[in-house]
Amino acid sequence: MDFADRLAEVEARYERLQAEMASPDAARDPDRLRRLGKDLAELGQIVAPYREYLAARQQTEEGRSLAKQEPDADMAAYLREEADAAEARARELRARLEELLVPKDPNDRKNVVMEIRSGAGGQEAALWAGTLFEMYQHYAELRRWKTEVLSASPSDLGGFKEVVLEIRGKGAYSRLKRESGVHRVQRVPVTESSGRIHTSTGTVAVLPEAEEVEVEVRQEDLKIEVFRSSGPGGQSVNTTDSAVRIVHLPTGIKVEVQEERSQLQNREKAMRYLRARLLAQAQEEAAAKEAATRRSQVGTGERAEKIRTYNFPENRVTDHRIKLTVHQLHDVLAGNLDPFVDALLAAERAQQLTDGH
Repeated sequence: MDFADRLAEVEARYERLQAEMASPDAARDPDRLRRLGKDLAELGQIVAPYREYLAARQQTEEGRSLAKQEPDADMAAYLREEADAAEARARELRARLEELLVPKDPNDRKNVVMEIRSGAGGQEAALWAGTLFEMYQHYAELRRWKTEVLSASPSDLGGFKEVVLEIRGKGAYSRLKRESGVHRVQRVPVTESSGRIHTSTGTVAVLPEAEEVEVEVRQEDLKIEVFRSSGPGGQSVNTTDSAVRIVHLPTGIKVEVQEERSQLQNREKAMRYLRARLLAQAQEEAAAKEAATRRSQVGTGERAEKIRTYNFPENRVTDHRIKLTVHQLHDVLAGNLDPFVDALLAAERAQQLTDGH
C-alpha cells in the first residue's frame, strides 16, 4: 500500500468513527464514546494535515493551469508564484505526514546507556574505543545533553577495554539508537614504527535507560559485592571498598561500577546500568518472539555487524548501511554526527513507509 492509499484509508476510518460517534447507540454508552473520542483525536492529527495537503496540491495544479491560460504577463507571473508557494507547502505537509505515518518507538524519548568496547586489534582497539567515547561525548555537548560515565575499564596505554556512558537529553535514544554495531578504524597506530595501516574495531551498544517502574528488580535476586577501586594496571586508586559489583542472579547479568569515591553513588549508578541491561534483554526477547513482525530499523544493530568505517589516510567516514561517505573524518570525530544520524533516520522512515508499517 503506497503513501496516498494509506492516507486515504486513515481518512475513511476517521469518517467511519465520526459516523459511529454520532449514532444513538454510542450516545448511550459513555465508555464507548470516550474510546471513540480518543481514536478520533489520534486519527485527526493525521487527517487534518492530509486534507490541507490535498488542498495545497489542488491549488498548485489550478495555479499552474490558470497561469498557462492567462494572457496578462504580470497576472501569469503572480499565479505562478502562488502555485510555487502552494507546492512548497504541499512538500512540507507531505514530510510531516510521512513522519506521522511511521510507528513511534516508545523508547525514543528516553535517555541512553551506551556501552563502548574495544574489539579486534589489541592496544590500538582500546585507543579506538577511547576515540569513540570522546566522539559521543562531543556529540552530546553539541546537542546540550548531559553525560556521565557509569563504568570504565581503562587500558594500560590509554583508551578503554570497556566504558559505559550515560547520556541524558531530549530525544537522545531516538538519535543514537542506530549507532549500535561495529565501528571499524583504518589508521597507522602510534605504536607502529614502519607506518603500516592497521584495521581495528570497537563495538557500540545503545540501550534505552529504564525507569524503576519498567523493570522490577527484586532485592533477593541480587548478589551485591563491594571491593577496592583499581586503576590501569591494577594499582589501587582508593583506600576504601567503594567499588560495587552487582550480579542479577536470574539472568546472570553482571555490572561493576567504581567511578565514584562513594559506595552509595557507585551502587546507584550500578542499579541504573543494570536496569538498562535488563530492559534491553526483555525487549530483545519480545522482538525475537514477534518473528512475524518485520524489522524496520536500518541495519539490525547487532554488534557483529560492521556499520561504519573511519579511514584516516583518506580522511573518510563511510556508513555501510546507507552507503553514505563524507571526507571530513576529523569533523565527525569532533561530534559532527548529524549528517549520518539524519540520513539514517530518513532511510529508516522511507523503509517503514515502503513496508507499510
